[in-house]
Amino acid sequence: MTGFEIVGASAADMKLIRDWADEEGWNPGDSDRFAFAVADPEGFLVGRLDGEPVACISAVRYGGGFGFIGFYIARPAVRGQGYGIRLWHAGMERLDGRLVGLDGVVDQQDNYRKSGFRSAWNNFRYEGVPQGEDDRAVEIVDAATLPFGRLAAYDRRFFPAARDAFLSAWTGLPGRTALAAVRDGRIEGLGVIRPSSAAHRIGPLYAATPAVAAALVRRLARHAPDGQVSVDVPDANPKAGALFERLGLAPAFETARMYTGPTPDLALTDLFGVTSLELG
Repeated sequence: MTGFEIVGASAADMKLIRDWADEEGWNPGDSDRFAFAVADPEGFLVGRLDGEPVACISAVRYGGGFGFIGFYIARPAVRGQGYGIRLWHAGMERLDGRLVGLDGVVDQQDNYRKSGFRSAWNNFRYEGVPQGEDDRAVEIVDAATLPFGRLAAYDRRFFPAARDAFLSAWTGLPGRTALAAVRDGRIEGLGVIRPSSAAHRIGPLYAATPAVAAALVRRLARHAPDGQVSVDVPDANPKAGALFERLGLAPAFETARMYTGPTPDLALTDLFGVTSLELG
């Protein structure tokens, strides 16, 4: 493999990685890379062959004990030549000693199992225009009006480690809308919508009840030019898939959430949409 090297991603590389993900049909968010860089600036690796980028992976560290793999892409022209697996090993070495998660596409899941990953649940991407009327009993507010510490504490119910810097960027980047459901001063739901290559992506989507989730989805969909939204829905919460079918959305894409060790203890009954298939 003369001429092949693995380096940290530059800002230009981060845009390129996003474009590669778009070509894979993953519908990445237009500005996701800015929040990704905040999460772990050294967590994005690029494989260069004679100076040209040909493969990428993200291996993002959270806290002292968790990590997440994403953006594992080798360009079609170099697949099967060993460059991708070298990058994979570099990413996993960066997360050595941690519990590691990823969201694996169907045709790669057997390979991930060979690397020690085990399936925890499946994510089904539902897409379409949400149907029905708002539930006026659900109070929806701009999440930016709430103390950020409360939002971060609420997010910790659904993620294995604190990720405050990432969450701050993820909810606050220009062009995005973050809404929260509140009752008697308590946060009972949170949803973020962001522009993407195709349908606007919603994630995360947390809610105490399906009614709260539905109210958030319908309100967020108002910020999509044609009302089309896309949500990665975990089947670990049976209420979630049933809700999106009632809303008139259809499954279009499937991944598996996988971990190298025990599945973290998360509030799965209130998880209606994962934040990001790339960073968890």
